[in-house]
Amino acid sequence: MKKQNNSRGLNRYLLLTNLYQVRLIFFLITIFLLGVTFPVSSAVLDVREAIVKVYTVSNSPDYYNPWSMQGPQGVSGSGCIIENNLILTNAHVVSDYTYLQVRKYGETERYQAQVIAVSHLTDLALLKVEDPAFFDGEPALLFGELPETQQEVLVYGFPMGGDMLSITKGIISRIEHQPYVHSSSSFLAGQIDAAINPGNSGGPVLVNDKIVGVVMQGISSSQNIGYMVPVPVIRHFFDDLKDGAYDGYPSLGVSLQDMENQGLRKYYQMEEGLSGVLINQIIPGSPADGYLQAGDILLSIGDYAIGNDGTIEFRTNERTQLTYVIQQKQIGEKIQMEILREGKKISLDLNLSRSLKKDQLVPMEEYETLPTYYIYGGLIFCPLSKNLLDIWGAQWYQSAPKELIYPLLNSNIPEKEDQQVVVLLKTLAANVNEGYQNVNSWVVDKVNGEKIWNLSELIKKVENSLDPYIIFEDKWGLQIVIDREKAENTHQEILQTYRIPFDRSEDLRK
Repeated sequence: MKKQNNSRGLNRYLLLTNLYQVRLIFFLITIFLLGVTFPVSSAVLDVREAIVKVYTVSNSPDYYNPWSMQGPQGVSGSGCIIENNLILTNAHVVSDYTYLQVRKYGETERYQAQVIAVSHLTDLALLKVEDPAFFDGEPALLFGELPETQQEVLVYGFPMGGDMLSITKGIISRIEHQPYVHSSSSFLAGQIDAAINPGNSGGPVLVNDKIVGVVMQGISSSQNIGYMVPVPVIRHFFDDLKDGAYDGYPSLGVSLQDMENQGLRKYYQMEEGLSGVLINQIIPGSPADGYLQAGDILLSIGDYAIGNDGTIEFRTNERTQLTYVIQQKQIGEKIQMEILREGKKISLDLNLSRSLKKDQLVPMEEYETLPTYYIYGGLIFCPLSKNLLDIWGAQWYQSAPKELIYPLLNSNIPEKEDQQVVVLLKTLAANVNEGYQNVNSWVVDKVNGEKIWNLSELIKKVENSLDPYIIFEDKWGLQIVIDREKAENTHQEILQTYRIPFDRSEDLRK
């Protein structure tokens, strides 16, 4: 069970969140005035002097007691100095930070730093040190190009096992889409056979003294298998920030099925020599909504033909997921594609106007964000999220209630815009909820007989109701009935008893 912190911790967290937004604005001004470029010339004399160790104290929200924080924890990672007095590292090294320091190679003094821009989707962050003396005389690493497979690389960082800088040599084993642990999303990644351990995270991967990637994760069950965030993903991060805000990645808004089966291809009238993937679902409100249809065959996207296995050839004889093409784009850009509809080829241009996050019924990992919750009659309601599932531990897909796991592992696609899975997380024991005190992790489908699609609708139906009873119901018809008058009369008493400052999260109070 996670411990509960007092309201001072909550206020501190909110203050730091506001400061984070101010620092992001400062960074955007820096980018506008100075620019962050990707030159491929002029190597530094000693790249070791550009490597830093990152010390982070973080305080993450407690999703089981969503009005509280878990308490401070300390971690360390690596980073490197780049142009314009910035430090590049991993987002997971600094996520939910409350206090941040960096130390230069070969020195003992630590300098206070701040996060000024972050992409949790692709596990990248930029840091700024308040004291300008930190960068005096220090080299700035430049960026190279995406390395070839079998190309030799050097990995710099401060892994566990010592406090000095570690330099390991390896090769790029392959480049393809891999799941990023920090965001549970799949992006282009480079696999490295160099030794990578905790503490290496955020360190640069170099070829000819130029950054070709940032170390992000390893495989604990295997020897010398690690992954880096490659240069194209880093470049997308910087390009995104140039428009004045970090928007993330666009989505096409479709669910796809491979077409490796010959019978499936014949059924959809695909001629010999054609290849592609079947569109079997359109996400409501997405760029594809109204333009593409279930049953269309996606033959090509951008300049890339799509294989029956859902991959494209992004370099000669190297293939990866077709989402690579979409992930090269920024939100608001257009993309060209060719589809097969009822045996006829059609060319389309779609505007990638919406964020990838909008496609998810159950949101993936979120950081620097407090949980959403609502308390009524001692019942705690919240939307289902990956953060919530994590309270069951790293093996949540085995230990969490199956009803909560199903939406995420099935398709995780909403039926309509702004849909959420609303969960009765647990019950704060009180007279008004007697008999329901063991109810937890219960998915709410209806309130007073009416379907609800998100937590805001549940709150609206509860607080606007004049009925003597509030009836919560799941999709199988099981009911929880609360006496409305009794719930209202005991509301403040329940909050005071359990030392809860507010009956709802800050985003709902707004």
